[in-house]
Amino acid sequence: MGGMSANASRPAHQLPATAAPARLSRASNVSLGSFVGAALKKQRQIQRLTIQDVADLAGISRGMLSRIENGQATPSLDTLARVCAAVSLSLSSLFKDHDTPDGIARHVPQGKGMVVVRRGTKRGHSYELLSYDQGPKKRFEPFLITLDDQSEVFPRFQHPGMEFLYMLKGQLDYRHGNQVYSLKPGDALTFEGDIPHGPERLVKVPIQFLAIIHYDGDET
Repeated sequence: MGGMSANASRPAHQLPATAAPARLSRASNVSLGSFVGAALKKQRQIQRLTIQDVADLAGISRGMLSRIENGQATPSLDTLARVCAAVSLSLSSLFKDHDTPDGIARHVPQGKGMVVVRRGTKRGHSYELLSYDQGPKKRFEPFLITLDDQSEVFPRFQHPGMEFLYMLKGQLDYRHGNQVYSLKPGDALTFEGDIPHGPERLVKVPIQFLAIIHYDGDET
């Protein structure tokens, strides 16, 4: 979008255009003016431009730009477009992260999952629950399962929902109902959890696979 004076030249030290501003650490209640000002300032700093550089390119005073960056002034759309052009930022990129919900994420470092014991399993195995504390209703359970005792006999498991297996290492025969599937690294298996299922034979240990159980809304 235009509006820049024809004789304004871009400083030699300005970097190439970037696709989007750096993400800002912000509370969810930051005003639009403060958010815009902080985003413009961050982008100006990324481009290694001074306030005077951008003010000259946008055709506004240094004081006005400083007030915009500090959330103390609300620029017109034309002024905002010129400032964005001066820092190589599109208007759509400027606003795209405003009012984005913070959300909740859970990071579990390697080896820090909750080790659990499933009914009927005794030795030579590890069930590591990779996500927990999901609230009163479980929506899914992701396990990292390691088996290294070839002689262990497993019971049949049954539970609500669907289960997804993804083999990481080793080889095993896995039973679901009347069918037995040979699973090797890279293989995947999806099945209904209320049908009896479980390892039938540990062919090559150590064995490691992901098992993700997804529960329907009314089942937990």
